[in-house]
Amino acid sequence: MDRCYHLFPCLSDPARRSSLGLKLALVTLHLIYVGILFLFDGDLIEKTKQEPWYTSLYLFLFFATLVQYFITSSSSPGYVIDAMRAFNEANSRMQKASMASKQPASSNNGSLVITMDGSQLGRNLLASNSMSWSKLVMDMYPQGTTARTWTCSYCNVEQPPRAKHCHDCDKCVLQFDHHCVWLGTCIGQGNHCRFWWYICEETALCLWTGILYISYLKANISRAWWKDAVMIVLLITLSISLIFLLLLLIFHSYLILTNQTTYELVRRRRIPYLRNIPERVYPFSKGVCTNLYSFCCAQGSIYKMESLPTAPEIEENALHVHFYKFIVSLYFWLSS
Repeated sequence: MDRCYHLFPCLSDPARRSSLGLKLALVTLHLIYVGILFLFDGDLIEKTKQEPWYTSLYLFLFFATLVQYFITSSSSPGYVIDAMRAFNEANSRMQKASMASKQPASSNNGSLVITMDGSQLGRNLLASNSMSWSKLVMDMYPQGTTARTWTCSYCNVEQPPRAKHCHDCDKCVLQFDHHCVWLGTCIGQGNHCRFWWYICEETALCLWTGILYISYLKANISRAWWKDAVMIVLLITLSISLIFLLLLLIFHSYLILTNQTTYELVRRRRIPYLRNIPERVYPFSKGVCTNLYSFCCAQGSIYKMESLPTAPEIEENALHVHFYKFIVSLYFWLSS
């Protein structure tokens, strides 16, 4: 084992070793489900010879799902320490450029990879070329908020809003959603979009495989009882996985449309900046279209941070929610 750890240093870490084991198990499960299907179903082989495009599309989805899995598992969720380091480096470059040219440095030079929502933050950044990370984080919280609120008690890093310390990764994550055991990494601002696409592809693959299993059982039932037994057992486990994946896909689609995270939804009453906000009010939501665009298209920087909404913005959001409820109630009343 020592010689093996020397050749493969990643195996010496128990956490990495467990993550590699889970990934190997997941790939093995995919190969078993697809391999048994092609091994037992002779009709599928004949259909492949007649219509190769059908099987080619299925195999393309199979490999694309595995590739998306490894891309998502190896991607960074966006750690606060990395954002702070990038901010300090960009701030240092701006200071050097300002001293060299003896002119105020502009934030449009492309070196700053951190973007912040809110016009006040933008004005502060433009007004001060030497803004510290602590000052930047402090301006994202309402006045009167104590430093203990935004300082992590585990790694002593100033956390922007929506960030949380992950005990499995031992780092603070921007827009922390959850730690995925099967992926071996956190889901946060940097890889939430990739995670959604992986779930979508996995759901489609699971559904298509289930259809092929049902087609086999309809055409070949009672020919060989042991083959039928194997296919039925695999189909039952596949159906359970499909239900779980569909629920997960719907749940995360809802989070995307409302600009929430799993942590914010589940622990809403324990998060200080969400505790006093009404239950059905989504403070970070900017409308369905804007939320979708920000999630899918505006991913140029994984270090995008959002300031906490002001009291008037929360009230306006609450009015929109009540208005939508009134429209829905009126529609059902007129329909009845």
